[in-house]
Amino acid sequence: MKFYYVYMLKCSDDSIYTGMTNSINRRLEEHRMGLNPDCYTFRKRPLHLIYHQEFMQFNQAEYYEKKIKKWSQGEKLALANKDFELLKDLSVCSNKSHSDNYKK
Repeated sequence: MKFYYVYMLKCSDDSIYTGMTNSINRRLEEHRMGLNPDCYTFRKRPLHLIYHQEFMQFNQAEYYEKKIKKWSQGEKLALANKDFELLKDLSVCSNKSHSDNYKK
């Protein structure tokens, strides 16, 4: 059975890279070796794996990766640290125009 992985790497500049692969060990080695100079992580090494999640279906992994890529760095770090209360707090929309925050 083939598995798919969504993963996050913390880069040397403290940015977080989110990716998806069907071979996490191979992909991490590719990132660490810097095989592709056009890759986001090429100039941001060393890299540290801070999170990964395994999926049995490609479409589930793809959906999750796209979802996480839209998150703030704080949300990504909360997920990586398994701080689900903080993740919940950070995910609440605080825009003044949001219906939950609109004061009549």
